[in-house]
Amino acid sequence: MISSLVEVETPALIIREEVALRNIGRFQKHCDDNGLKLRPHVKTHKCVHFAKAQIAAGAVGITCQKIGEAEVMADGGLDDILISYNILGDNKLGRLRSLGERTKALSVVADNDVVVDGLSRAFETASQPLTVLVECDTGGRRCGVQTPERAIAMARRISALPGIGFGGLMTYPAVGGQSDVLGFMKLAKAGIEGCGIECSEVSSGGSPDMWHACTHDGTITEYRAGTYIFNDRSLAERATCTWEDCAGRVVATVVSVPSESRAIIDAGSKILTTDLLGLDGFGHLVGHPQARITKLNEEHGIVLCGPDDRFEVGEQVHIVPNHICVVTNMLDNAWLERKRGGMSVLTIDARGKLT
Repeated sequence: MISSLVEVETPALIIREEVALRNIGRFQKHCDDNGLKLRPHVKTHKCVHFAKAQIAAGAVGITCQKIGEAEVMADGGLDDILISYNILGDNKLGRLRSLGERTKALSVVADNDVVVDGLSRAFETASQPLTVLVECDTGGRRCGVQTPERAIAMARRISALPGIGFGGLMTYPAVGGQSDVLGFMKLAKAGIEGCGIECSEVSSGGSPDMWHACTHDGTITEYRAGTYIFNDRSLAERATCTWEDCAGRVVATVVSVPSESRAIIDAGSKILTTDLLGLDGFGHLVGHPQARITKLNEEHGIVLCGPDDRFEVGEQVHIVPNHICVVTNMLDNAWLERKRGGMSVLTIDARGKLT
């Protein structure tokens, strides 16, 4: 453990533990008060430490995006895992089956017959069936079946095949698209249950709309959110959170001040990333609301100074990234700023687990 930021080599990611734990507690309470099960997405923090904190606060399990993430979490003692991704290929299916043998509850999603058939073959002789949810495109225009009728057909196929069982419906909606979610899910759920198939879970998600999350008269049973634990500039600019709710901050050092209007920091695209998410610039400089990080090279950030900004060589600055989920995957370790003072190394356990 170290005592202060002065000892931290930059660029670095600092996680303010007290803020992260407060964020966990606040959204868990929101879900509890609204009758929703919370299944947080670990792709934001990628840390066993914070996954366990989310479970301790009341989450029913976790969501992972790739098998590699799930393997790391299972190694760390997490045993109720949803992988919200189409899984293809014999090697990945073999890893998935091994994961199923050492977890209490494992589920995945699928939106096409090729994926479903592969899951069935891989788990046909497994000791317990794999739970499969049908992913539905309710407006996000990513993966997902396109109509409730197709969701019904997929549910019937999953229920008929060996080694797998139908677990419900899942979607990642467009921001502000809850009405589209409800219309789609009500039709799909009614059709599935009309076929005599239980539809026990309807899982929705997304941090931008998290404070509007509710069951909507019992249609939605579960909510998945990831960014809420740390928050970032994209959520602060939407007024989903405040700047003080942003637990993850990149610390950089001013390495050059070529002119009064321009400063150079040692944080470039290899830590801040190039994600804009529709924003102007590459992060929010805390305490410098008029300054803008206008350009990134690999190892340099170019800061356009505001009229009242004065930067000095050697000065440390704090940056709220546009998109914190990508930043954590750039680093093997972050610094955890402890609630009671001091900082310790936080291992990003699932960093780089992209398969």
